[in-house]
Amino acid sequence: MEEKIEVIEGAELTRKKIAFRLLYTFLFVIILEILKYIVQVIALFQYVILFITKSYSPPLRNFSNKICNYSYRVMRYVTLNENARPFPFAEFPMEADPSEPEVRFD
Repeated sequence: MEEKIEVIEGAELTRKKIAFRLLYTFLFVIILEILKYIVQVIALFQYVILFITKSYSPPLRNFSNKICNYSYRVMRYVTLNENARPFPFAEFPMEADPSEPEVRFD
């Protein structure tokens, strides 16, 4: 079965448009690599805070949730599942799923 690519009426799919999308994709792949390190640093820092104070940092937890949502948006754009370019070409996304109210260690 052959899948048909749908193009918005009046919009012509050209190699130039594909090339620009590919360039943006390369940019966002680099951003994804940077985000990977940011998440690692946040997780490490959150555990340091947790060991010292026996409590997590709510602002850091909220920030990491936003970073996760942003990473998701970037991955959707890179994999051609979303057309809207993510931040910095659009507003930074808000939290998609709120954090769980309680952090458990069982």
